[in-house]
Amino acid sequence: MSDAVEQARAAAEAAKQAADEARRLAEQAAQRAEELAAALAAQTSAPAQQGLASDAEPAAADAPAPTGQEARLTPDAEPASAATPRPDAAPAPDAAPAATPPLDAAPAPDAAPAVEVTAPQPAAAPPAGPVPPGPAGVAPLGPDAVAAVRAGYTVAGSALELGALVNGEAEPDVQVRIPLGMLNRHGLVAGATGTGKTRTLQLLAEQIAANGVPVFAADVKGDLSGLAAAGEPNDKLLARTAGIGQQWSGTASATEFYSLGGRGTGVPIRATVSGFGPLLMAKVLRLNDTQESSLGLVFHHAEQAGLPLVDLADLRSVLTFLVSDRGKAELAELGGLSKQTAGVILRELVTFADKGADRFFGAPEIDTREFLRTAPDGRGIISLLEVPGVQDQPEVFSTFLMWLLADLFNELPEVGDQDEPELVFFFDEAHLLFSGASRDFTEQIVRTVRLIRSKGVGVFFVTQTPKDVPSDVLAQLGSRIQHQLRVHTPDDAKALRATVSTYPSSDYDLGEVLTSLATGEAIVTVMNEQGAPTPVAWTRLRAPQGSMDPLPAADLEARVASSPLLATYGTPVDPDSAREVLARRMEAAAAEAAAAEAAKDAAAAAAAAEEAAARTAAAAAKEAAAQEKRASKERAAAQQEYERAQREFERAERAAASRRAGRSGRSTRTTTSRKADDPLSELLGSSLGRTIAKEVVQGIFSTLRRRR
Repeated sequence: MSDAVEQARAAAEAAKQAADEARRLAEQAAQRAEELAAALAAQTSAPAQQGLASDAEPAAADAPAPTGQEARLTPDAEPASAATPRPDAAPAPDAAPAATPPLDAAPAPDAAPAVEVTAPQPAAAPPAGPVPPGPAGVAPLGPDAVAAVRAGYTVAGSALELGALVNGEAEPDVQVRIPLGMLNRHGLVAGATGTGKTRTLQLLAEQIAANGVPVFAADVKGDLSGLAAAGEPNDKLLARTAGIGQQWSGTASATEFYSLGGRGTGVPIRATVSGFGPLLMAKVLRLNDTQESSLGLVFHHAEQAGLPLVDLADLRSVLTFLVSDRGKAELAELGGLSKQTAGVILRELVTFADKGADRFFGAPEIDTREFLRTAPDGRGIISLLEVPGVQDQPEVFSTFLMWLLADLFNELPEVGDQDEPELVFFFDEAHLLFSGASRDFTEQIVRTVRLIRSKGVGVFFVTQTPKDVPSDVLAQLGSRIQHQLRVHTPDDAKALRATVSTYPSSDYDLGEVLTSLATGEAIVTVMNEQGAPTPVAWTRLRAPQGSMDPLPAADLEARVASSPLLATYGTPVDPDSAREVLARRMEAAAAEAAAAEAAKDAAAAAAAAEEAAARTAAAAAKEAAAQEKRASKERAAAQQEYERAQREFERAERAAASRRAGRSGRSTRTTTSRKADDPLSELLGSSLGRTIAKEVVQGIFSTLRRRR
């Protein structure tokens, strides 16, 4: 839906611009038609005078001399003659008649050359529409317009001197200025490559610092370091400055040099990942809206879980943990974050770090109040951020600048409007900041630019064309310095028309002027001390007083080595952060898991031992039962044998008793002899023998009885 609204808005804007252009062309056509009709009427009204040469001279003498404003015709305008009257020489129907100058008045410097005519001609009036620039020496502004510019740029308080008005030639007595108190209303410096944007930035920076206001700027091309050294005069420079009323002298500015994460020469600027925030991180990682919101959940989780995000390794550790088996539960608690999205963000982080961007994140994080310092002599310190190789990582460069601005917004107190700002921040190569920016990111920039004014911070965007900056941001900019625009394509022409449509009305044909500005010239409009826009002024800008050449490498390194900030920010530190915390948690979890595994193994071993013991006991019991069964069988067999033996013994005893009874009648001698001959029988036959025999039998089977 938002894309459709934006497309409709863009289409409406394009239609409005086309309508304005059509209206302008129609007005010009109507004006030409009226001028042609008036010229034809004037030609037919005096036919007899065309051939009278004797009357021509008095008529020419009586004709009023054209004023400077009347001489402003089109660039190819030529004086009109009676023989070949020009259609544009006649006045417009609503034009006021030209005033006749006094006889002793000096001719206007921009008056057209006098010509002989055979008949009096009507005084040429200026066209009703904008006047395009003429050749050198032809002034596009009349005296009233010049007076308006002079009054519009007259400042009672402190101001930055931009340069002199160009009206055909430079007019040193008409100076163009920016009130110092209006710098926190922000500004834009735009123009094609090579038109002088960097020198304008240098001019503004050194004047702002000279007024005691700190400045922060990015040295994208490496040629702003000359601010730290005084400029060297030459004939061409002095001739230019004298022509615009500038009393030039070489002056060095108090300068501090910084670098992103130590990449380059300067005090390293680092930011922690948590301080950078998910929105800016999503911008540099080129995440879509869904991935951006998911990254915000990761940051939220890290904060809630006590995981400080200092560098990219910390963020990778958190993401790696969340997509691991141990982090599944915590990942599920995040709701909208899927494992696939977390994996995409993790891959982008790895790629981002491989490009060398990981050096920009870490500790110690720069304190943005360091950019608000002033020199002992009261001048503001110019903080220059060296960003070599910005074309390789434009998102990192531009987003880091946005982080610095956002951090200033969060740190500085509300001060309202003051006579001078607390800091002026130059956003060079601003198109890199908005290229591929999400809607949320752009909204944050707009909000920051809108609100940071009350913190006393002025922001100047430096870029090639105004269309590089979103319209919501442009609407917040009070000062505009527009260098030459080049039109080589239909898109360029469209951009030119869009740029012209944003300027206040003026006597310039801005479409012509903006494409014909010389290097070091610009169209300027700012806010005056009352907050109203000043007249549009074609300005030849002043020359910077610092060196326009880069500072020699040896001097730059010496200045950085002597910086008092190097001791604080020069050496990176690795504090206890998410990576270390998660590592400890993982180790503790691993140890706990190992202990749990060991306990599990011990329990399994105990169970196995118990099972083996049970099996052994069961086997022993089974064996004992088998042995008992065998013993029972043996006892039963022994008992049976005992009983059989007992029966046999009893039968034998009865048989012996019977024999004894049968032989009882024999003689004593025979009995005595038998007993002597058979002592065993005698023994067994006696009561003692029977007792002994019984005990012997019982002794034989006594063991079996005990077992039972």
